[in-house]
Amino acid sequence: MDPVQAIILAIVQGLSEFLPISSSGHLILVPHFLGWTDQGLAFDVAVHVGTLAAVLVYFRRPLVAMTQAWFSSLRSGRHDENSRMAWCVILGTIPVGAVGLAFGGLIEEHLRDPLFVAGTLSFFGILMWLADKLGQQAKDEYSIGWRQAVIIGCAQALALLPGTSRSGITITAGLALGLTRSAAARFSFLLAVPGIGMAGAYEGLKLASSSEPVAWGVMALGLVVSAVTGYACIHALLKVIERIGLLPFTLYRLFIAGLIVLHFA
Repeated sequence: MDPVQAIILAIVQGLSEFLPISSSGHLILVPHFLGWTDQGLAFDVAVHVGTLAAVLVYFRRPLVAMTQAWFSSLRSGRHDENSRMAWCVILGTIPVGAVGLAFGGLIEEHLRDPLFVAGTLSFFGILMWLADKLGQQAKDEYSIGWRQAVIIGCAQALALLPGTSRSGITITAGLALGLTRSAAARFSFLLAVPGIGMAGAYEGLKLASSSEPVAWGVMALGLVVSAVTGYACIHALLKVIERIGLLPFTLYRLFIAGLIVLHFA
């Protein structure tokens, strides 16, 4: 992989990890459309670490407050909004971890087909628009209880299907539960910390057992570009999501799905 390909794929990862348009789907489709060879496990690990760094830096203050409150709740048994949020993130991560361990290999082996991606882009894009249109949008993320966290976590497990979008499906679930757009997005991004961390660890374990050569320079370039792009994407989305809604992302997903069908059918 040359540096230009690395930069393009890292930008794709940084944008599509946090926009509700599916990072896995785009990382499958871009090489297909441009005639590139697969970027390889090492690069996938690098760009996942980059997007994890982006969300850690952007949400560093609430994450520190949540971590401190969580440890305090273990000692005292008393909870505040930060400790409850930390427990909700933990609970919301369990389903995707369980499904990933049980079916991750099967999904990766059989469901990385562009036409399958077209179907999930379309179906979950329309579902996202319906949740945006019909949801009450009256609550912030600190209103989430344990039951709602598990529901959003189960939705996140669907993001293992290429083309679904981790951020898209968790925002959809949050909207369906009555969260505002920005609250649903913020909780989705907080869920991304363990979610992306587990995905990166999974890819890293596969890399450790692989004989694939590692191009450290390209990996470092991908990590930095995906981190910067991801940070900018989080900032921009939280600034504009209440104003523009989710319809533009649904239309984009349907457009890309149409291109896929025209190209691969």
